[in-house]
Amino acid sequence: MTHPPEQVVHIGEVAERTGLSHRTIRYYEEMGLITPSGRTEGGFRLYADDDIDRLLLIKPMKPLGFTIEQIRDLLTALDILDGTDSTAEQRAGARAVVSQTHTSTRTRITELKEATARAEAFTRRLAQEMQPD
Repeated sequence: MTHPPEQVVHIGEVAERTGLSHRTIRYYEEMGLITPSGRTEGGFRLYADDDIDRLLLIKPMKPLGFTIEQIRDLLTALDILDGTDSTAEQRAGARAVVSQTHTSTRTRITELKEATARAEAFTRRLAQEMQPD
């Protein structure tokens, strides 16, 4: 039985589906975070669903303050965990990276909630100041 060829799309559709700009997608490629699944004869990038899923994983990490290196480390760890040819030691190391990323994310979420609470209190204060005497 033959499998149908994998559906691939151009960068424009990837940008629409992920909410990332063309420039950001190309930057992530330059940084080694994503590799297009192929190119057209004219050299245009082609992306498969797995590539789009990878971009959707990366997308929330930048606003949470993760560096490109930290994102790369997480992606490498996830690739190891998804693969079948890694050693037990590599898998343990990969799980440690994922665990650290999880902990860092939880910490950042707490910080963001605290910052949001301060901003809401400030907004309430300003609203009170706008009330006529």
